[in-house]
Amino acid sequence: MEKELVQMRVNGWCVLEGVVPKDRVGAVRKSVLESVKRHGNPEALQKGIGHVSGFIAYDQALAPYLADSCLMGIAGALLGHHVRISMTSATINMPGNKRGVWHADWPFNQNNVGHIRAPYPDVVAHLTTLWMLSPFSLENGGTLILPGSHRADNNPTGNNGIDPMDFLPGELQATGEAGSVLVIDSRMWHASAPNTTDEPRVSVVVRYAPWWLNTDVLMPGSAERARMVDETGASENEQPPVPKEVYDGLPGDAKPLFRHWVR
Repeated sequence: MEKELVQMRVNGWCVLEGVVPKDRVGAVRKSVLESVKRHGNPEALQKGIGHVSGFIAYDQALAPYLADSCLMGIAGALLGHHVRISMTSATINMPGNKRGVWHADWPFNQNNVGHIRAPYPDVVAHLTTLWMLSPFSLENGGTLILPGSHRADNNPTGNNGIDPMDFLPGELQATGEAGSVLVIDSRMWHASAPNTTDEPRVSVVVRYAPWWLNTDVLMPGSAERARMVDETGASENEQPPVPKEVYDGLPGDAKPLFRHWVR
């Protein structure tokens, strides 16, 4: 993992190849497509994105791979012991979707009520992983990233003087074979890229957090969400609790990653 860890620290991203085996990735992709068709957010679909928040509650096809030893080694080295999963979201770039805005992910997105205020300390506090269930290519919307931006103390969601729709020097698209995982420091600026092909670009976004990062603001029914979101009308991501019957069916090595979501 040494090469990947150096790349994470210096550039803010890396790609792990073959996390989902070649003989299984097709079945996982099919399951995700079917689940998004049943449970997808209609508002997101109008923007050309198939999206389901709290995806693990609806579909567990990816669960056998979420505690992959290499991925957990990187997460442990950057986040410390007792890493857990903060969010799971199906994210599909449909054919014809438009370029998205530059942003950093929760808790660094300043549009969310639950955010770390800028200027940020130079600390790795969250990892975003995009599971490439389709090949990510320049043509089908491989995610736009700005290497090195994870070391900035703000991002375009925080009115830092950068137009969120700008084409920026040094931007590139992350590409990889189906079954690979794009790992980024959640501070890093990234954006959706247009899918100019006739096939959907299928992924599931899984975010990993250290034990100390409070995720309750994301969970409907929690005291934090009631105080910060429900009572104020502020904007925030939503991740529903994991049903106990879903949790009980997870692989043993994945259960510690989701234990805090069972209420």
